[in-house]
Amino acid sequence: MGKLACFLGRAGPPIPQSVTSATSASRLRYPSILSTDTTPCAANTGLFICRTRAPASVRLVRAPDFLQSTQASYDVIAEAYAAEHPDSLAGRPLESALLTVFAELARALEGPSRAPVADLGSGPGYVAARLHGFGQPVFGIDVSPRMVALARRAHPELRFHVGSMTALDLPDETLGGIVALYSIIHVPDEHLPSAFAEFHRVLAPGAPVLLGFQSGEESGHLRASERYGLEISLDYHWRTPESVADLLAEAGLDLYARVLREPQGEERMPRAFLLARKPAAAAGPDTEAS
Repeated sequence: MGKLACFLGRAGPPIPQSVTSATSASRLRYPSILSTDTTPCAANTGLFICRTRAPASVRLVRAPDFLQSTQASYDVIAEAYAAEHPDSLAGRPLESALLTVFAELARALEGPSRAPVADLGSGPGYVAARLHGFGQPVFGIDVSPRMVALARRAHPELRFHVGSMTALDLPDETLGGIVALYSIIHVPDEHLPSAFAEFHRVLAPGAPVLLGFQSGEESGHLRASERYGLEISLDYHWRTPESVADLLAEAGLDLYARVLREPQGEERMPRAFLLARKPAAAAGPDTEAS
């Protein structure tokens, strides 16, 4: 395992909810992530529902190969992964401090009610649980139905859903923030701009984004075929903070802070953290006049 064991992070990016056949689409309950319905979807077959802007309209699409392989791999290793990482924030003061800063920025958003934040690649659910402990409304989204089931079991007071960071089933400007710690590592370079575009679409003006990922002096990639003695097919990508910051900027998200942590313990690669925000809504003529 060597280099791979030191590289691995939290659960990978989520994928869209699935259906068993094209004929089942009209019968499938596909709740909004903002609703309280947490009914799990059917098992994945590579066909996925994609909601259009019309609320009652859906269409079937085939997920990219990387989403299917990421889901299948995490379904296989979910129990072992959750046992090894029940709370990876424990003993990591920098990560915990950054999450506190993120929560403060989300709490500062103006509005009649606090918009929920989304933990993308929520894995066993410990990041969502930490945010919940701060009093922040939060829900989790993950690639793996099995991982989602384990998170629900560990944190029954919270909501976890199967979904995709590249196609979030959420209305525009409804989230008070997004956390994605060690989940963009499974997204290929060519799909990362569309994921960040989705972030921008669903975030409320002024809402923060916190990313965490393995870094290096240059970008790289490896494919794992085994973990915990189990057969998988899982791609990992590491990137420079500068390259990810550039993609955030291209998506219209303003960089707020950049932190690079040196490897600790058995880690061999630095950990990069980027905190960004969607620009606040421009003041209207009446506001400017006042």
